[in-house]
Amino acid sequence: MKIWKNTLFLYLGGMIYAGLELLWRGRTHSSMFLLGGLCFVLIGGLGRVNPALPIPLRALVAAGIVTMLELGCGLLVNREYAVWDYRNMPLNYHGQICLPFTLLWIPISLAAIWLYDVVDRKINAQLLRLTF
Repeated sequence: MKIWKNTLFLYLGGMIYAGLELLWRGRTHSSMFLLGGLCFVLIGGLGRVNPALPIPLRALVAAGIVTMLELGCGLLVNREYAVWDYRNMPLNYHGQICLPFTLLWIPISLAAIWLYDVVDRKINAQLLRLTF
């Protein structure tokens, strides 16, 4: 069941992130679907790893996760800056990550935490109904 739920969350996160990119930039890349999905699964998993972690701190940790995964993905698939290019942004690292976008991930992570928790509760409620 865990694999099924993680696959659902991966798909949901990938669709939402690709949708946000289409709205923001007018284009996206297939790697962004996978990256967005992975980020969503990991952000949601923070609540399971440490449920006592306050939501604002979870959002900060989540922004760090997104930034580090973005760096890793950038170094693998964005070497020619065809997917994104932060070279003209302040406080960037090799044009792959930058502080302004790291800060943007904080409110986006808050929304992802909320959405993940809502969907997870609904799935668990449905599973309880199916078992009785």
